[in-house]
Amino acid sequence: MKTQPTITISKDITSNLEKLKDEFSNVFDFKTRKITFNNKPLCIAFIDTISNKDIINEKIIKVLLNIKQGNIMTDLPVSTISTTNCLNEIQEALTNGNTVLLVDSSNEAFIIDTVLFEVRSTSEPTNEKVVSGSHDGFVESLNKNINFLRSRIRSSDFKIEVLPIGSPSTNVGILYLDNIVNKDILEIVKFRINSIQLENNLTTGKLEEFIEDSSLSPFPQILETERPDRVISNLFDGKICVIVEGSPTVSIMPASFFTFFQTPDDYNGRVLIGTFLRIIRLFSFFLCITLPAVYISIVSFSYEILPYELVTTIQNSIEFVPFSPFVEAIIMQLILELLREASIRLPSPIAQTIGIVGGLVIGTAIVEANLVSNTMIVVLAITAVASFIVPVHEMSFSLRLLSFPMIILASIYGFVGIIFGLTLIFIHIIKLESFGTPYFSPLAPIRLKDLKDALIRVPNWKMKTRPTNAQPIDTIQSKDTKGWKK
Repeated sequence: MKTQPTITISKDITSNLEKLKDEFSNVFDFKTRKITFNNKPLCIAFIDTISNKDIINEKIIKVLLNIKQGNIMTDLPVSTISTTNCLNEIQEALTNGNTVLLVDSSNEAFIIDTVLFEVRSTSEPTNEKVVSGSHDGFVESLNKNINFLRSRIRSSDFKIEVLPIGSPSTNVGILYLDNIVNKDILEIVKFRINSIQLENNLTTGKLEEFIEDSSLSPFPQILETERPDRVISNLFDGKICVIVEGSPTVSIMPASFFTFFQTPDDYNGRVLIGTFLRIIRLFSFFLCITLPAVYISIVSFSYEILPYELVTTIQNSIEFVPFSPFVEAIIMQLILELLREASIRLPSPIAQTIGIVGGLVIGTAIVEANLVSNTMIVVLAITAVASFIVPVHEMSFSLRLLSFPMIILASIYGFVGIIFGLTLIFIHIIKLESFGTPYFSPLAPIRLKDLKDALIRVPNWKMKTRPTNAQPIDTIQSKDTKGWKK
């Protein structure tokens, strides 16, 4: 990233104004207004489309014209005002929606907060719906997102650090609870974010690629969410959250493998129901990766393990199919991915039609044309449903991606190939880290205390300690089981 040379403004208001007009040439919404204050020329500069004109007219221009003389720092009824003598800071302030006051015979300019960016109204994230719990979600405004969290965490320990990253700079907010967060992990996160050198617009996806431990791993190491309740829950576990200006997605770190199979519903519902659903999601992990591979292994190598009646059914299904089970699986997997992509990119009413009618028509036509067997359609349909159960989109896509190498191994080596593939996957997961913390904890390394909220969920009143994955400095979150029960 190129560092711009620092340019100091002069005491000549005309010269300073010319420099600004030079920088903002061909910018139709760059506006200036000249008035006289303290018997000296004063220029008000702002960008019309992103500045609050009511504040500029009522609290700046009208006040200065009425009082005519005074101190700008004390006499203007505005909440935030600062000074600078650097032209680069003035330019950045203008592009952020602030108003700049240039005074003749002074080498200092005043920067007033008049930001007015349009923000959409809050709504529940479409990809993270819950049955019970809050139904609001983050938006693209950093200030409004922080407002959501501030209204729920009313503590002085809730810290927010905003760093300007990249060129042009994008504000990145680092959120944590100071009395819980591990300071070493916090320093690692800050160091990685500060080291980003990007001459482009920074987004959440780009930031994660820059700071995660292994960008080439199929498994996500940072949890993404648009739900304030999920962010708050993770903050109280000692984790660090990062918000990028212009994105409704919050990144939570460090993240473990089991975090991606948990939802807010697990904690808002009954214990047994939450535990059962969590086990179902973890089972879907194996189902999504191995089911097509197991089918190929059985049909190609080990059909004798099936009952005779089922062997006859499968044989009748694949008798007139000219392709091997491996080719069948690859064809259907690719068609499913095409339908998924089409349903995402198209408008909602058309997407539903493509998803339902397209799936039925294509599936029926392929079977009737004897290009794919009925059994393969059933196997891949179950696999697709299993991938939809995973609550985090990135993890769901990772599982679908991993099914392809498993299919290839099964078509070559059968069940031996499946075992070999699963072994490689688990070795990779166990070796993987997220900001210096083990990705597969609490199973590798085994942490018995953390098992209460990983594979299963125990009642909230039994969770007296926080998960140790984030290495919080304060591990106690409940000092008694039930305060009323003696």
